Amino acid sequence: MTRRLFITLMVLIAGISLAGQEVVTGLTGNSLLTDPATKASGKPGKGIADTLELPFLDDFSYAGHYPDTILWTDRNLFINNTFSSDQISWGLATFDLLDEAGRLYANADTWVFKADILTSKPININLLPSDSLFLSFLYQPGGMGDLPEEGDSLTLQFWSPETASWHHIWKAEGGEPHPFRSIIIPIVQTHFLKKGFRLRFTAYGSLSESTADPAMKTSGDNWNIDYVWLDRDRNSADTIYHDVAITLPLRSLLKTHESMPMKHFRQVVLNEMGSAIPVTYRNNDTITRNVTRMFDIKNLNTGETVHTSDATAVNTDSMSVVSYDAPLFFSYSTTGSDTVDYRVRSWLITDEFDRKANDTLFYIQQFGNVFSFDDGSAEAGYGINGLGSRNAMVAYRFRAWVPDSLRAIEICFNDSYLNSNQRSFDLAVWNNNAGVPGDMIYVMEEVMVEQGEGINGFHTYILDDPVYIDNVFFIGWRQRSETFLNAGFDFNTPHGGRQYYWLNNDWYQSQMNGTLMIRAVTGPRIPATGVENISLQPQEITLWPNPVRDIMNIATGDQLSGPLTIVIYDMTGRIVYTGEYRQSVDVSSLRPGVYVLVTSRGRVPVARNRFIKAG
Repeated sequence: MTRRLFITLMVLIAGISLAGQEVVTGLTGNSLLTDPATKASGKPGKGIADTLELPFLDDFSYAGHYPDTILWTDRNLFINNTFSSDQISWGLATFDLLDEAGRLYANADTWVFKADILTSKPININLLPSDSLFLSFLYQPGGMGDLPEEGDSLTLQFWSPETASWHHIWKAEGGEPHPFRSIIIPIVQTHFLKKGFRLRFTAYGSLSESTADPAMKTSGDNWNIDYVWLDRDRNSADTIYHDVAITLPLRSLLKTHESMPMKHFRQVVLNEMGSAIPVTYRNNDTITRNVTRMFDIKNLNTGETVHTSDATAVNTDSMSVVSYDAPLFFSYSTTGSDTVDYRVRSWLITDEFDRKANDTLFYIQQFGNVFSFDDGSAEAGYGINGLGSRNAMVAYRFRAWVPDSLRAIEICFNDSYLNSNQRSFDLAVWNNNAGVPGDMIYVMEEVMVEQGEGINGFHTYILDDPVYIDNVFFIGWRQRSETFLNAGFDFNTPHGGRQYYWLNNDWYQSQMNGTLMIRAVTGPRIPATGVENISLQPQEITLWPNPVRDIMNIATGDQLSGPLTIVIYDMTGRIVYTGEYRQSVDVSSLRPGVYVLVTSRGRVPVARNRFIKAG
């Protein structure tokens, strides 16, 4: 690779001779796929015959993050509506270097390797060349993700039932960004025109090699595809989809937040409640089409539809994109429960022959105990790295509209190549100093980077003691090393001047266009449960002697059966030892000092212990 930092925006701090810098880089994991709640998501498959019948059509407009199992056999691609902004219908399939679980492929390398594959189920095309069978699809390199570069590629192959082999048909090379392009391919070779035909897209890419920090060796190499359509009685000019479809995702109806606690919303209803429901749709036809825009809002706690907009019908010009703000004379109810979800629905009424799956979108507006500004989907990783960044700080501004208690901080950390971002850092809270972070009013030292197992991959760091908040406050971290921590970064929600970083004794407003995926949890005390409870209980692992000079003995508690791994960190967060669990470890080569031993089952930390290496 000749260059690689994913959309890589790097801002060198003016007047600083050190190399510390604010960086946005490509993903090395997908929290939406590592989240167990999404493992079974995707369009559910049903029992089908041994082959599919024509037409074969998928525009990826369905819930879930995996391809439709009725049509496809692979689950490696990420189905989403956030990795592009110029799709012709909502939903697209994104290729990257991550597997089904949202982790880097085991064979990931800086050399080009085979990554995501999307293979159709067998299709019955027992036809003649005169039946005019064509395959069409749209493709886009990069989008809002990482642009594939020279050497990277997306290929298409056809399976011949007659020769029982795959045949190369088409290839796109990386290097140049462009909007979605339409490809249409005739299928006239008789050895393809058989029952059992299949098609297969394959992405080839490589990890970044532009940095020595393995935490910044990124996935990226994104390709988006949409509207895969195989049918007979077509021609080479048949690239029009004769369809009206919603394109961009629905967003929060609040002016600034994606979610916030109801008791705070009650104080700022007039300022925070939006005055419109925005929807973007596209007429993909060559003729003017009449479109009726519909909206409603349902209280999911009670099941009551609390708002319905008046239907508005308009004529929409061919090949045009419409961004419409439906007037909203409504406010979420501020009475009753402090925890309530509202479902916002937007849908179109179009001609009967239209594809209906892409005419409806939903958004869940949450009022619980969390302040958030991100949409829950990371398109990149954020951090500070380089010489001079050991004590760098990152802070995000929030505001409490009534006095409250900050109980926890949620952060979405991306998976990292060789787990190299799993370092210790200090979790911090600052008060306000004229709009920028002021005094550090709380610090939890030496917490570890951990990928979340909860919804959207956020890990919840429960504070030892509540922090009183009233008006503006900041949450974030202070680094203990120069390693890139790789926190989730959302390109679809601009931070609006709320994000700051500290280097060389000064705070700077972030120059990155997006939002750090960090959230403030307020309200009553949060009990420590699940992984958090286990991971903070050193009695699950016993170390002796402590202090230790040469051989450290390790014994596990009853709850820690099964294959385990151990990693030892120094106080800067640098990994000094890693390996499978064993009952004794030689630490004689370590320098005298304090160390942290983290025991993990699979990729999940389950215990953490400190020990002293004696001189």
